[in-house]
Amino acid sequence: MKTILIVEDEEILREISKDYFLSEGYKVLEAADGKAALLLFQEHEVDLIVLDIMLPELDGWSVCRRIRKSSDVPIIMLTARVDEDDTLLGFELGADDYVTKPYSPPVLLARAKRLLESRSKNGKPAKPDDSIEVRGIKVHFPSRTVMIDGTLVNFTHTEFEILTYLMENQGIVITREQLITKIWGYEYAGDDRTVNTHIRNLRTKLGDKATMIVTIVRTGYKFEAHA
Repeated sequence: MKTILIVEDEEILREISKDYFLSEGYKVLEAADGKAALLLFQEHEVDLIVLDIMLPELDGWSVCRRIRKSSDVPIIMLTARVDEDDTLLGFELGADDYVTKPYSPPVLLARAKRLLESRSKNGKPAKPDDSIEVRGIKVHFPSRTVMIDGTLVNFTHTEFEILTYLMENQGIVITREQLITKIWGYEYAGDDRTVNTHIRNLRTKLGDKATMIVTIVRTGYKFEAHA
C-alpha cells in the first residue's frame, strides 16, 4: 500500500483530496503546516507528497528544499499563484510536478498515479541490463541511484527519469514534446521553460559530464557520449 502525505492548510481541500486517494486504496497522512509535514516525513515511509506552497509555520518552498537534501520522493506542488516563475522555482527546488488551484481532485490523483507508476517500473529484480554506464555516469535502476566517477549524486525523481531516458536513447534527438509525454504523461499547458529548468538542474549535478546533454536548437536534446 502506497503512502501519500498531503500537506494543505485548508481543511476542506485536504479532506477532499484525502477521500480521493483513500478511495483508490492509498494510505494517507495529513499535515496542516510545514513543520508538521517534516515530522511526518521523518517518522513514516512516504511514497509521494502533495505539497501546498502557502503554508503556516514553514512554507512549501522550504519544506521541499529540506526534503530534497535527503530524499528523491516524488513531490507535487499545489499553487494558487499564476506566475510561471513561481512554478519554475518549485522545479528548481526539486518538485516533480505542480497543480494549480482550484484543481480537480481526479486530475491530482491521475498525476500522482503517473509519478508512482513511473517510479515503480524500476523496482524489478536485478538483472544485467538493470544498469547503464556511460563515461563515468553509472545508473542503477532497482536502487534508482546515480554514481558519477564513483561518487553518489542525488537526483530528484523527475531528473532521474529524464537522465535515464536520454541515456537509453543515446545519440537520438529527443524533442521537448517527447520528454513531456514520457515524463509527465499528460497534455502540457505551459511553455518549454519547465523542461529547460530540469535540464539545467541535471547539468549542474552532472558537473563536467554536463556536456553530454547536447541542446538541439528549437528541437530538444540528445545524450552524446563523445560530446
